[in-house]
Amino acid sequence: MSGCHILFFCFLLFESLLNLQDHSAEATVDVSNDTDRQNSSANIGIKNSGIRDRGHITSILQLHSRSFAQKAGMKTRRDQILNELSSIYHSDIEPLEELYHFHDLNLNSVTDGEIHAKPLVLFLGPWSTGKSTMINYLLEIDKEEHALYTGAEPTTTDFTVLMHGNKYKAVEGLVLATDPKQRFSDLEKYGQAFLEKLEGMEMPRALLERVTIVDSPGIIENRKQQERGYPFNEVMKWFIDRANLIFVVFDPSKLDVGTELESIFKKLKGRESQIRIILNKADLLSSQELMRVYGALFWNFAPLINVVEPPRVYVGSFWAKDFHPSTNHNLFLKEEISLLHDLHEVVANALENRVALIRKHANNVYMHAVIVDKFIEVFNRERTFFGDNEAKWAEIVQNMKHYVYQPILSLPYISKYDLPPPERYEEFFRINSLNTFTSLSSHCSIIWGCILDRIRDAMSKSLPKLLNTCQQMTYEQSCTATNSCKKEP
Repeated sequence: MSGCHILFFCFLLFESLLNLQDHSAEATVDVSNDTDRQNSSANIGIKNSGIRDRGHITSILQLHSRSFAQKAGMKTRRDQILNELSSIYHSDIEPLEELYHFHDLNLNSVTDGEIHAKPLVLFLGPWSTGKSTMINYLLEIDKEEHALYTGAEPTTTDFTVLMHGNKYKAVEGLVLATDPKQRFSDLEKYGQAFLEKLEGMEMPRALLERVTIVDSPGIIENRKQQERGYPFNEVMKWFIDRANLIFVVFDPSKLDVGTELESIFKKLKGRESQIRIILNKADLLSSQELMRVYGALFWNFAPLINVVEPPRVYVGSFWAKDFHPSTNHNLFLKEEISLLHDLHEVVANALENRVALIRKHANNVYMHAVIVDKFIEVFNRERTFFGDNEAKWAEIVQNMKHYVYQPILSLPYISKYDLPPPERYEEFFRINSLNTFTSLSSHCSIIWGCILDRIRDAMSKSLPKLLNTCQQMTYEQSCTATNSCKKEP
């Protein structure tokens, strides 16, 4: 299906939803505004006070005191699984990483902080679209002194990491980046200028027991990137690569695509399943205006998201105040409930996703080691005693698809669709001399076996077994929360 067909289909679907809302409104046209407001307040999420009830947030995300995350038995099992995952990584995967300098490929690294980290939810988008306000709403801190600052002007200039703590506490970026227990230790490489724009906030909020939230600086198209004083796009890529859920927030007045936003969307390539687009402040528009804005949103961003199935778009007004009268508030509330279910799914599947992430990482490490080993084999075979071996090496690197990639496709866990671009290894061997490495066959012993066999066993046995344990635990958590567990006869 082409981008135009997707746009047309989504446009028609959204129009039908709005028409349904309009017909519902026409059926009660003779009811006064006051009566209509009272009837509306009977719906979940709405109060007469002008402040919306957030009981549905607590219910859907299972933030109440008896939720599964606060049960000691489940927490102990979760810690056991993560400790076992960490043990598999350090014993079976990390040795091969270090042996063949995997980190020099500039791919995602794995630390104990990363393994034990909670799911990360990233908010990004143009300035003043309501990102910080939405976070305040979800955490129910909009009326507290520790709420994120909001305003019509660009207000968020820092990357703000919101974490759980027993009391409200500000954490400096340097502390975050140097704490080995945190997942953010890798951020120190972006320099002191960035660390001054990184801050953490610990809060005693139930949602933060389940996830870590990152509020990013608003994108301002008339500002040159170098004026930020640090590599903004690279930092954003770091957070994107580690996010379990990415909320890209727009409002009806900020739908234009500039160079910085286009650059961010390029970095979202391959992460489409994590992206959720939010059209915020939708209750400021009439049904007809909202339909036009929705179409404009897809029209502007369809070229940037070139996939068969576009990301889910949520339309609503994500803040504590009641919806504006005479708007599609029932639709907005249903959209919000769907978004909360999306967020809950990320929390519920956190362990499974973490094991799957380490399995994917293990496959990348394995493939890298096999590629370097094949370079060693080919060069040793092709070089001659009197020949120009530098020229021969350059030829091998230049034609690595023929010399290296083609022969390894018959090996297990190697897919031609996962092979990295050859340019990555051209850069890798500028940093590392081939003489630095020895063949995989030389890393075998009678006692410990072969290092390659250990990572294969992890991918084929240890990690799938651990994933099965996670799936069973997820089922138990779900059925416990709904009282639907089947009892043994």
